[in-house]
Amino acid sequence: MTPETLRDLIAGGETIAVEFKGERQRALSDDELVEAVVCLANRDREPTGWLLIGVEDDGVVTGARPRHGTGTDPHRVAALIANRTVPSLSARCFVVPRDGEQVIAIEVPRAEQPVGTSDGKYVRRTILGRGEPGCRPFHFHEIPSALAHRGKVDPSAFVVEGASWEDIDPLEVERYRRAVRESGGRGDRALVDFSDEELAKALGVVEGNHEVRRIRLAGLLLFGREASLRRLLPTHEVAFQVLRGTAVEINDFFRWPLMRSFEEVLTRFRARNREEEVMIGLFRVGVPDYPERAFREALANALLHRDYARLGAVHVQWHDDRIEISNPGGFVDGVHLGNLLVTPPRPRNPLLADAFKRAGLVERTARGIDTIFEDLLRTGRPGPNYSRSTDADVVVVLPGGPPVLEYVRLLHDEERRLGRLFGVDELLVLHRLRAARRIDLAEVSRLVQKPDADARRVLEALVETGLIEGRGEKRGRVYHLAAVVYRRLGQPAAYVRARGFEADQQEQMVVQFVEKHGRITRREVAELCKLSSAQARTLLGRLTRQGVLALRGSKRGAYYERGAKDMAKSKMILTRSKRDQSPAKPHKRLGREA
Repeated sequence: MTPETLRDLIAGGETIAVEFKGERQRALSDDELVEAVVCLANRDREPTGWLLIGVEDDGVVTGARPRHGTGTDPHRVAALIANRTVPSLSARCFVVPRDGEQVIAIEVPRAEQPVGTSDGKYVRRTILGRGEPGCRPFHFHEIPSALAHRGKVDPSAFVVEGASWEDIDPLEVERYRRAVRESGGRGDRALVDFSDEELAKALGVVEGNHEVRRIRLAGLLLFGREASLRRLLPTHEVAFQVLRGTAVEINDFFRWPLMRSFEEVLTRFRARNREEEVMIGLFRVGVPDYPERAFREALANALLHRDYARLGAVHVQWHDDRIEISNPGGFVDGVHLGNLLVTPPRPRNPLLADAFKRAGLVERTARGIDTIFEDLLRTGRPGPNYSRSTDADVVVVLPGGPPVLEYVRLLHDEERRLGRLFGVDELLVLHRLRAARRIDLAEVSRLVQKPDADARRVLEALVETGLIEGRGEKRGRVYHLAAVVYRRLGQPAAYVRARGFEADQQEQMVVQFVEKHGRITRREVAELCKLSSAQARTLLGRLTRQGVLALRGSKRGAYYERGAKDMAKSKMILTRSKRDQSPAKPHKRLGREA
């Protein structure tokens, strides 16, 4: 810990991983210090946390009081923490000068398992009701949920106390068999011929050798009777709602087993999902309001990855222009908005997820999110939006609205010509170019959530198909849709706007700007001509070598003004630009045909 690092931490304010403890009024006791460390260790995010003693809540440094005579021994503070936490927590302590005062900075690693004080007190760091980080009690029933969030346990494999084989509904077991038979080969056909008990044992949702002795959570969720679910698992609920603005048309809640709930919601979805047709060659291709496969995967994810220890329902809300599906329990540890497309599968309830895969209800490759993105992008709509997700809930929005039929026809034609389907990365790039017109390598890398080398391969593969074009070199290279794409979409003029101005037109714009304002900077050139910083530098360098402009100043203070040959060169540029823009006269030898 250095004074510079401490300064940056204080400037960032309190967060989930940083807590201030001022000692202006009184010294912090050992019990309070250990409790604050335990709270930070039991956070859900950030591998490294910091407890800063001697900094008030508003960030003012008032200094830490000596803890050992006239000073503070950081090794003794670390030993205190290790001796007063269970399991023992290894923290590092530093005494850092700041604004003439001493600040005790304690580095607190995130605990892989819940940590408590030696006298049995458990607290955790979270966002409180006012949106500020703070500490709250870490209740016993929340600990299994925290372990599941970090992938340490499988909650769906927990035994449900009080449940017996009498709580299993044979009709639900038969429903599971039917799903396997109708899965089109995606399910595990070996399960069809098993008896009810054998099927449950094969899925691992019950315990017992010759006879079933105990029922696991996954077994009750899959095959439990409705009355048993209400009695033994009151947190389980599925809601289907149809909303028109603030008016509620349908508001139904189900406490049924998962398979029955899944089928009921899917049936209601099919009844409301409209479809348009587009002619592609001799075939009619249906383009629905919402792709069914994408909806199935999003619904299955909400049922399989929800936190069944939390109160709340899985909500399916049908709005005028979108469908929102939400479930209690945030993303599991290691999954966030920046790696949804590339992170390995990490189900919160592995046993339950495996049962759905063996029934053929979800992709066995565990790439359901790719499926949601791909099917939505193929209709010309944006991909799913997870940005409203929090630590407490995952929310996915499936955008609706009219499909872009010409774009759908274009994709089908090009895939037939190429003899392959476009991947998710290619579809993401094409959709972004339709919306933003231009894109560079850095933006593509963020979009597909992959390194620059992979993003470059995606771009160059699309260039080879003729669907996009690249301009510029190296870091200044940008991409836009090809003219044939805009023509197929009925927007031929958009190609000119996407491609931007040619070199002569860019020079003309810069000359006119200098004539009017007397000077111009590289940033102004980039904004004026819609160029990258490197491309603006190249344009200014060319005009400077030609004598049209002259460089003044250096580094950040550099700017350009009229050069020695500015008048003559400016007139030549303007005349040439006007000549290029005027209609061409027919060649004498071609006569009327020209």
